[in-house]
Amino acid sequence: MKLEDIRREYLQDALSEDNLQDDPFKQFETWLEHAVASKLPDPTAMVVATVDETGQPSQRIVLLKHLDDNGFVFFTNTGSRKAQELKGNNKISLHFPWHHMERQVIVYGEAKPLPTSAVAKYFLSRPKESQLAAWASAQSRPVSSRKVLMETFANMKNKFAKGEIPLPDFWGGYCVVPTKIEFWQGGAHRLHDRFMYQRQADNSWQITRLNP
Repeated sequence: MKLEDIRREYLQDALSEDNLQDDPFKQFETWLEHAVASKLPDPTAMVVATVDETGQPSQRIVLLKHLDDNGFVFFTNTGSRKAQELKGNNKISLHFPWHHMERQVIVYGEAKPLPTSAVAKYFLSRPKESQLAAWASAQSRPVSSRKVLMETFANMKNKFAKGEIPLPDFWGGYCVVPTKIEFWQGGAHRLHDRFMYQRQADNSWQITRLNP
């Protein structure tokens, strides 16, 4: 297999100043609606990138759970690697890789912890098995085997067999408040369309076309 020979042209669409919205949140919502309507697998999946105290970046895929004019929301175990890294450095990047549509969106900003009320509201909306999994998993920490993990899950299932499953004190969420948002549309001959929205001091957005 010759990796250097794996390539294709991007010809599905184009992005120009004429069809770009002034507000990046509205532009994102439009593209997300297209992704959902196109029945892409996991259209809300996004790569979350954080940096540890040594400057080492790390990435993982999580699901976008809410979007409004404040920013992009996701939830996680507060003992996880990403949460611990955000505690030391709340700078963050999100990447939505909608390859089937030849589109990408990259968000740069800061992660702000959500209030407990918002975290609890989301947690209680999850399927019961997902709530139990949150209790069973010490996310990002070593576990000796899958058997041990499943035994812990079974123990939690027995423990919370009756009534509502309470919100773990190690479960939280973040709103990623963007400073920059880039929209990327694939183009022929690798001449892609790229536009960067950058937040200004008055909270307006400056739009700049970038070279591909």
